[in-house]
Amino acid sequence: MKNVQISEELFVAIMRYFMLEQEELLPQIKQGLEKKLDAMVMRELYTKYKTAPTEEEKEKARKEYLDRRGVPESFRW
Repeated sequence: MKNVQISEELFVAIMRYFMLEQEELLPQIKQGLEKKLDAMVMRELYTKYKTAPTEEEKEKARKEYLDRRGVPESFRW
């Protein structure tokens, strides 16, 4: 299993939530974790695009990456 790095700010918020039971931090923690998960998914899609064994798989991964990135069809090559 891979390691995942989070910001110190998110780590402190998680610690305060669990150790000091500051439940008002939950929305901030959820937002930070969702942002991190999105970044991980985008990185995985980019890696698939760059390492795909066939041109068909490469194109499929490229389209999925650009779709999630929000790049309009008219702006793509």
